[in-house]
Amino acid sequence: MTIVLFMSCISQSMAQNVPSPKDVYGFRVGDDYKLADYAQIEDYLGKLAAASNRVQMKEIGTTVLGRKMYILFISSEENLSQLDKWKDISEKLARVKVSEQEAMQLSEAGKAVVWVDGGMHSTELAHGQMTSELAYTLATSETTEMKKIRENVITILMPVMNPDGLDIVVDWYRKNMGTPYETSRPPILYHYYMGHDNNRDWFMNTMPETYNVTKILYNEWYPQIVYNHHQSSPSWTKISIPPYADPVNPKIHPAVTAGVSEVGSAMSKRFSLENMPGAIADNFYTMFWNGGGRTVPYYHNMIGILTETGHTIPTPRFYDPEKLPKTVAGTTPTDGTDIMYPDPWKGGESHFRDAVDYMLTATWATLDLAADRKSNYLYNIYKMGASAIEKSKTEGPFAYVIGTDQWDHFEAVNLVNILLKGGIEIERATKSFTIGDTKYEKGSYIIYGGQAFRPYLLDLMEKQNYPTRFQYPGGPPDTPYDLAGWTLPMQMGVTVDKIKDSFEASTEKVADRATYKEGDVDGKGSFGFAFSANSNASVVATNKILKAGGTAYKTKEELKLGKATLPAGSYIVSGGTVSVDEMAAKYGLEVIGISEKPEIGLTKIHLPKVGLYKSWVANMDEGWTRFVMDEYAFEMDTLHDRDIQTADLSKYDALIIPSQRPSAILHGHSNLEMPQKFTGGIGLEGTVALSKYVKNGGTLLAFDEASNYVIEQFGLPLKDATAGADSKDFFIPGSLIKTGIDTKHPLAFGMKDTVSVSFNKSRAFTIDKQSKKGEGGEEKIADAPAPNVEVIATYASKNLLMSGWAMGEEKYIAKKPAMVKVGYGDGNVILFAFRPQFRAQPRGTYKLIFNALYEGASE
Repeated sequence: MTIVLFMSCISQSMAQNVPSPKDVYGFRVGDDYKLADYAQIEDYLGKLAAASNRVQMKEIGTTVLGRKMYILFISSEENLSQLDKWKDISEKLARVKVSEQEAMQLSEAGKAVVWVDGGMHSTELAHGQMTSELAYTLATSETTEMKKIRENVITILMPVMNPDGLDIVVDWYRKNMGTPYETSRPPILYHYYMGHDNNRDWFMNTMPETYNVTKILYNEWYPQIVYNHHQSSPSWTKISIPPYADPVNPKIHPAVTAGVSEVGSAMSKRFSLENMPGAIADNFYTMFWNGGGRTVPYYHNMIGILTETGHTIPTPRFYDPEKLPKTVAGTTPTDGTDIMYPDPWKGGESHFRDAVDYMLTATWATLDLAADRKSNYLYNIYKMGASAIEKSKTEGPFAYVIGTDQWDHFEAVNLVNILLKGGIEIERATKSFTIGDTKYEKGSYIIYGGQAFRPYLLDLMEKQNYPTRFQYPGGPPDTPYDLAGWTLPMQMGVTVDKIKDSFEASTEKVADRATYKEGDVDGKGSFGFAFSANSNASVVATNKILKAGGTAYKTKEELKLGKATLPAGSYIVSGGTVSVDEMAAKYGLEVIGISEKPEIGLTKIHLPKVGLYKSWVANMDEGWTRFVMDEYAFEMDTLHDRDIQTADLSKYDALIIPSQRPSAILHGHSNLEMPQKFTGGIGLEGTVALSKYVKNGGTLLAFDEASNYVIEQFGLPLKDATAGADSKDFFIPGSLIKTGIDTKHPLAFGMKDTVSVSFNKSRAFTIDKQSKKGEGGEEKIADAPAPNVEVIATYASKNLLMSGWAMGEEKYIAKKPAMVKVGYGDGNVILFAFRPQFRAQPRGTYKLIFNALYEGASE
């Protein structure tokens, strides 16, 4: 009894010495009008970890803008002293590296691993603040439940997923507090490149923030539960919880689906018992799409949890109970008769702290369940992985092979690295081998189907068949959560062979990262060195050489050099302080030296100076475009509305207007929405400036929705073929569509003749034709001049859907232009009916952008 009392005193003393968030911030987390910025949070977490032996803080990388990212390990003192042991057990079970007998033993011996994060979407402010209190409570509370959680669970807490964005939004809120714009959102992206799409990057891993976390989840710790906090819930509710809406992706193990519902049930029960009404389930969020922080875990046999909690900002509000709607979230009744909304919230005062409390309660429900069923969760992830391996034997494939004979070897290796980042195990052939009549060279990549994360592998490599679903019989289609199709080999233009039957090959495991093949410079370049137009790597190499003072040409036709033939549009570079050998080695380029000027047509180019339009209506497509420009070393300026209106645009070789609603481009924010500095759009003045720029010889690119703005404002001889189409008749929600390319056109040099394009409720063009109808008859008049329109890409005539879901595609877009070049004065407008750079995924259509920019930079 004395020992127990003594230990209790020690625990209470420890808790008193550990600072609470309020001790450091000067306010309670969730107080009205109060927010901690990242420096304050970073400071608090450091003090917490220093004061508590139940918390370990680890830096896992930096953000795009250089801020440090941390995770906290929170558990008992004894558990934290053996972290490597628990990590090893988790890995062996998740990757099925032990026998079933040993798996059962390890499941009993191990600790459940649960990942919890906040702060991904920065305008959802509560969760990035809540995590400080979560860490403090979990580390210091001496309740029976918290002791049990610390004993049985290793909680990995990511306090702020997007530190850069947190500071952007906190700074904006503080500056506008007390003004009419207190509750507005910043007029810039809260992630430097992708804004809200930072929860759409989880299989591509293009950003450091994403990959820093991915390393922990799928290559180090393998948590059985991954919990993303988000905001906000449907209006007049408090929190949206699992189970989620249909459909579920059939590649996901059904035990994952059941596990998600189990966690949701635990949350619902806890909210009810703690008299916290307003928890709604079965609401919009599905389990089909792969690519989010919650959804990618499904394909790794992990239980992915998303909650969406109401009240995103510290400003309080009031819901008049007399105005309680009869239904919420569409058709869910608010009278307590719906099984997915059994305890409705009836309104009243709503405060920021409410969101914090609901998030904490949902987290305690999750951790308590994990603590109670820790052996079950550990063994289940093993069983699901073992099932995946067994399925490869009965359902195949035996393997996927990425051979060395690729249109663009650079992107083939990029695909391998994307899979590696996501935890897929990959082998490289150390000798050539043969499967059937096909010989594969040394250096080919082999991805065997018999691995624990087989669902992830199949989902990224195979086409998606999204189920046709309607909101109600005879009604409009039920819009998927995010995308319907995303197959990576299609988007990246990589040839992958699916092998059904077993074969033998001499291989070595690819560790961490696949390298580009050894670059080879063949011959002396007295005149210059040639890169193939087929590789995206040729573009970044050419740009870097031009930046370093070199010169460059593009070939107008095929270039034969000894036994090699380079396609039209290839690059010849010389000079500069960056060596060709360096570029060849870095990007795996095959470079051919040219001793004298070839006897074919050449176009000299300089480094394109690009102006990228950036509206004050924050636009993710602008961010992704900027990312691609930076990745490929283009010289680029950001142009806001005022810049378009007043700057000397003639200094730009090309201007780009990313996809955005024409009304947002033209009019922007009103002064009812945003401070004066950030109101208005391009307007008439900017539109006239753009028109003059092109008429005077400039090149203007417009993507997807923005093409409608240019067509309408410039009076171009085109129309949007999908305008006014009813979604019951025409609907393509984020799918891959087969498109033919005129590879003889200079804007398509280096392209395959057939590609998939990313069609996200996009469009198609029709070219205006002269009408000779009059008074019901056909008039006998001369032909008017044909519109000066060149078609570079055309949607296929049949079998358009490559991956995803499409309705009415043959009626509305088949055989219609998808990319055109329109003469306008002395310049050109290049219009894309789709987004060729969507989320930095469709690498197979990048060259359509690059060629257009180089055309503007031709001399």
